[in-house]
Amino acid sequence: MEYTTRAIPESFRGARDDFTLQFSMVWDQIRAPLIVPLLRLAVAVCLIMSVMLFIERVYMGVVIILIKLFGRRPEKRYKWEPMKDDVELGNSGYPMVLIQVPMYNEREVYQLSIGAACGLSWPSDRIIIQVLDDSTDPTIKDMVELECQRWASKGINIKYEIRDNRNGYKAGALKEGMKRSYVKNCDYVAIFDADFQPEPDFLWRTIPFLVHNPEIGLVQARWKFVNADECLMTRMQEMSLNYHFSVEQEVGSSTYAFFGFNGTAGVWRIGALNEAGGWKDRTTVEDMDLAVRASLKGWKFLYLDDLRKVTLWKKVHVIYSFFFVRKIVAHIITFVFYCVVLPATVVVPEVEVPKWGLVYIPSIITVLNSVGTPRSLHLVIFWIVFENVISLHRTKATFIGLLEAGRVNEWIVTEKLGDALKTKSTKAPKKPRFRLGERLHVLEILTGFYLLTCGLYDLAYGQYRYYLYLFVQAIAFFIVGSGYVGTFVSHS
Repeated sequence: MEYTTRAIPESFRGARDDFTLQFSMVWDQIRAPLIVPLLRLAVAVCLIMSVMLFIERVYMGVVIILIKLFGRRPEKRYKWEPMKDDVELGNSGYPMVLIQVPMYNEREVYQLSIGAACGLSWPSDRIIIQVLDDSTDPTIKDMVELECQRWASKGINIKYEIRDNRNGYKAGALKEGMKRSYVKNCDYVAIFDADFQPEPDFLWRTIPFLVHNPEIGLVQARWKFVNADECLMTRMQEMSLNYHFSVEQEVGSSTYAFFGFNGTAGVWRIGALNEAGGWKDRTTVEDMDLAVRASLKGWKFLYLDDLRKVTLWKKVHVIYSFFFVRKIVAHIITFVFYCVVLPATVVVPEVEVPKWGLVYIPSIITVLNSVGTPRSLHLVIFWIVFENVISLHRTKATFIGLLEAGRVNEWIVTEKLGDALKTKSTKAPKKPRFRLGERLHVLEILTGFYLLTCGLYDLAYGQYRYYLYLFVQAIAFFIVGSGYVGTFVSHS
């Protein structure tokens, strides 16, 4: 016996057909005069930005090769002599160093960071450890204070400082710390975030550069990551960050141009810091803000791995290379071109992207970016997908900062779990289960649907242009949008 039925009532089918017809008519009307010219303009702008980024990457690649082949080590470019004991002056011959350790609810790593700061090798009467605790959890505040008291009982000159508000976030805490009366006796200040553990000889390797070279205002040390092998995501982050340290910072330092302060693992000359206007909480990138102001005052920066005249080259490098290309173009082009414009060309096949802009330039940029982490070259495809997803947030942050939107000065601290430093026998606490929808990220999911739709269109109409890329990228956005991916790379 056969049964027949209608999946869609006749009335609804008619309405659907009318809507489809109307949409098709509107699309045909605006496609040629509006959509095609706008998309061609977008492709042209993206190609121009790709060329700018390509030139920047090739320039830095050439410079870093020359540095590795012929460059001199920092000890050769600047005067450097080890600190020596003075029989007559005793320890007073050593400069007074302030160590600042800003914290915010660092339950998992506060002991490691305080212990590392207190373990620095330097004359005990010429160093002050300043723990700036902005924690809002009373239990954590008590634990941090108790840890400071424990080290103080061992003879360490450690100060536990708190304030009754979090105005200015980290910059505000550092600024308040510099106002303490005992700081006026200090010559230099070293800053270590809660997830940074310096080697005991850190000051012996950095301070001599500042002592013997009065034109140097900052010595920035290299980060290394203790949990880079934790998972695939940390490997991807290591690849992104290693290029910054191995190439961008090294090139800026070696060419006497400019590079930014990374917010930790750096030693400032307090005179340079004060001359630049000190810490300002007008932005959440307070470390870069301070570095720019100090650089424009003529201070030189040294990265480790004529009276202070600011040259035209340095000004051009700061404005064009450091800010425009690296902080604006690099973020926007990755998301807008590869996740918005390129997929749109599938729907509007009249707009074509030249092969040099689609394949050659991106491939060379990718290779140059990945040289900082050669051990992970086999993961470069995953890294590309990861970078495209992260570029959504970077692009969003770029526009929020440029337009000074409402969240421009909001500071969100990443929780440091310290899992990589725990023994294998230690059982990690069970994470609370979350319900579906509690951690969904709408922007990522919408972008994933957009890419998936373009990929299906590519297949449905038999074009087969970018469908594989679009499907893979859509899956990546869906994974991140689901809230299951959230990790970080600790550094030391």
